[in-house]
Amino acid sequence: MDQLPPIEHAPRRAALLAALADVGADLALVLTGVAGVRWATGFTGSNGQLVLAGDRTWLVTDARYEGRAAVECPDLDVVLERDWTAAALRLAVGAGAAALAFEGEHVSHRAGVALADRAAEVVLPTVAVHQLVEPLRVVKDAAELARLELACRVTEDVLDAVCATGLVGRSEREVARLLEDGFRARDAEVAFASIVASGPNGAVPHHEPGQRLLAAGELVTIDCGARVDGYHADTTRTLAVDRLPSDGGLIEVFEHVAAAQDAGVRAAVVGAAAGDVDAACRSALEAVGLGDAFVHGTGHGIGLEIHEEPFVSRGATASLADSTALTVEPGAYLPGRGGVRIEDTVVVTTAGPRRLTSSPHDLRVA
Repeated sequence: MDQLPPIEHAPRRAALLAALADVGADLALVLTGVAGVRWATGFTGSNGQLVLAGDRTWLVTDARYEGRAAVECPDLDVVLERDWTAAALRLAVGAGAAALAFEGEHVSHRAGVALADRAAEVVLPTVAVHQLVEPLRVVKDAAELARLELACRVTEDVLDAVCATGLVGRSEREVARLLEDGFRARDAEVAFASIVASGPNGAVPHHEPGQRLLAAGELVTIDCGARVDGYHADTTRTLAVDRLPSDGGLIEVFEHVAAAQDAGVRAAVVGAAAGDVDAACRSALEAVGLGDAFVHGTGHGIGLEIHEEPFVSRGATASLADSTALTVEPGAYLPGRGGVRIEDTVVVTTAGPRRLTSSPHDLRVA
């Protein structure tokens, strides 16, 4: 595995405090979303909450993660307590906060009730905040981009290696397993359950691989990704198995989807709306009569989560900033015949869009 640059978490917490100040003065904040906590602290455990109050920061976790927290978050005070609601309120009161803000999207109903009940006991108001962390995570720094780029390289290398062994006669499930074993062999993790959709199954965008055997002369759509140090890759290629298909017009469908995908990538420029990328893909497919066959959004942001802001869908208004990472993945799905999807992970830059997944877009034979 390549040497990766270190991630600096303290500036991220400073940005969080600045964003919190726009919500209200003298607020404490507790982060509970797994991706947000990792982004702000580097903590990789499944039970961690970050409490910020003025110039004090605490990581609340439990005894299972004491050693991990010491290694991953040496600059934070660690509080070992399973009941994070009690700990967060106690820390906020001790810091003299006027109220405790929490992430409305990431707190369960049960935890929210417990937080409200305990807050009433200590006469400390609580404030649900929304989309406080997510906008800060959209623009990727150099360390994040290095991880995304490596994850994409691992993904493409493994996909190429699996295809080089030949696909005829393998089951969809076997191909998925070979991909995921390949990621692990490269010291990466599996970003998400791989999709291998062969023949008519290609008409199902999120087909779950089964025992169907791949046959010569049909198409197979493979959607897969590796994860490196928490950062996800996501790529889709539609391939011809053993030889090009000879009927059904699928080669023409492939060419139309490839052209639409290229149009979408070219639209992913600084200052464009996310919906402009979707419109570029959608218009290209509508122009050739495939608009109704494109049944999902064009893409999504990608980073510590496989699907994160900005979402690239019809009418999406988020403005694309320099160093935003997203996917562009139009498709056409024809029930009973098959389907085509082509997807790249792309970084928006001032010099234009840059594909992190760059394997050929022509209809390859595998």
